[in-house]
Amino acid sequence: MESTNGTSFNNQKLTIPAVNDVEQQSSMELEAKDDFNYSKRSQWLRAAVLGANDGLVSTASLMMGVGAVKQDIKAMILTGFAGLVAGACSMAIGEFVSVYSQLDIELAQIKRDKQRGENREIEEEKEGEKEALPNPLQAAAASALSFSLGAMVPLLAASFIREYKLRLGVVTGAVSLALLVFGWLGAVLGKAPIVRSAVRVLVGGWLAMAITFGLTKLIGSSGL
Repeated sequence: MESTNGTSFNNQKLTIPAVNDVEQQSSMELEAKDDFNYSKRSQWLRAAVLGANDGLVSTASLMMGVGAVKQDIKAMILTGFAGLVAGACSMAIGEFVSVYSQLDIELAQIKRDKQRGENREIEEEKEGEKEALPNPLQAAAASALSFSLGAMVPLLAASFIREYKLRLGVVTGAVSLALLVFGWLGAVLGKAPIVRSAVRVLVGGWLAMAITFGLTKLIGSSGL
């Protein structure tokens, strides 16, 4: 009798770790999935911040370049608007082509894996991966939208100021503030040093505007 009870007790002891192992494995799978989703969201957010920064710097530089030779507010606004439209279209087309190429490669890889005769479980996993593949249209729209949002900063800053020097100063100030914000966001999402990243983005934007302004002023004053 005691032997039977002892055996039953031992069997119960042996089944507990198995349950714990299953729970731990399930917990690890959920954590891995959460980490993947967070990583994917961070990549999208970081790409959006970089797109907005591109729109900010390129449009502001174009407006400063035209402002170097023309004091008319209409010329500066039209230049900025043209830069916004052209840049957003360029970003959207480039992102669409890039993501579509990536999609073709990943679909071809999934097709090759299926042809190798993998088991049903792995095939179901591949189907899940296929559903998680990037959408070229969504990527193009996100890229164009982020670029446009960044480009709106210098446009809005210059739209209601007719005095030439004040307009240039306001555009420079608004762009500088936006550069610091974008640099901070990029550092947070990329887990980089915040101050160094923000200063690097700010100085890069200043250089782009200064070079465009200076070269345009030089060419405009030479009578070409």
